[in-house]
Amino acid sequence: MWQQIKILLEPQDCPALEELLLARGAAAVSYLDAADQAVFQELPGATTLWDHTCMLCLFDGGKDLDALLRLLSGDQRVKNRVELLVEELADQPWERAWMAQFHPRQYGEKLWIVPSSQTPPDTDAINILLDPGLAFGTGSHPTTALCLRWLEQAKLTDCRVIDYGCGSGVLAIAAALLGAEKVYAVDHDPQAILATQDNSRRNGLDDARVMACLPDALPTLAADVLIANILAEPLLELAPDLAQLIRPGGLFAMSGLLHTQVPTLCEHYQRWFQLAEPQVEEEWVLLSGTRTGDNQ
Repeated sequence: MWQQIKILLEPQDCPALEELLLARGAAAVSYLDAADQAVFQELPGATTLWDHTCMLCLFDGGKDLDALLRLLSGDQRVKNRVELLVEELADQPWERAWMAQFHPRQYGEKLWIVPSSQTPPDTDAINILLDPGLAFGTGSHPTTALCLRWLEQAKLTDCRVIDYGCGSGVLAIAAALLGAEKVYAVDHDPQAILATQDNSRRNGLDDARVMACLPDALPTLAADVLIANILAEPLLELAPDLAQLIRPGGLFAMSGLLHTQVPTLCEHYQRWFQLAEPQVEEEWVLLSGTRTGDNQ
């Protein structure tokens, strides 16, 4: 058994409380949104917390937490100090419990994402066997779904494709299985590189088809297709660099955008691209276009 304490905090108070709890024997500390607020990682490596944050503190089942509860009940930083209590949690394989909620999903006419532990529902389809591991990306988020459907209808045969911000590698693997000759999967997070390599091999793709690398290791090339499922701020900052990676006439798609961010992105990217009509799912948007002119 494990014991868990939930603490409501403001984000600026989280680091000090986390340090205190770890010093008092917490086996793990994690954070949840306490008020249904969307936040985004603006920069690589940044940690952005919600205005109202719930800290989950996990302790061994045999540890006496009475003294810690008294300490927290007197701490003015704790917003729920009069309601603090300990919950008991049964031990279980948490990763497998999460994977049990991950089911096969179809994108377009012929593309499926299937958990690696399950049998594909359509063996004649293009099936991506996926185990996300420590990197994000199962196809369930609207932005990933928008990108997968865009790739499914694109003509990728014999193309060189860049997946910028590859995460678990789902888009890179989809591009390769849809006919791309070579896919470059790029991410600033080394865990994403490892997850992409693992998932690529699970789908029968070696480094000759899907090369996963950090941005500095990306070779100089002019790709036929570039897809970037990241966020608006880095997309704005990276625009000149991404444009340089695509040949004239090449295709580009980007997502991770809220509809309120689309006008700014359109104005910025029309310098390099002829943009198509945005595609929308829920509050999220995919922008796509064709590279114009030369690579200046």
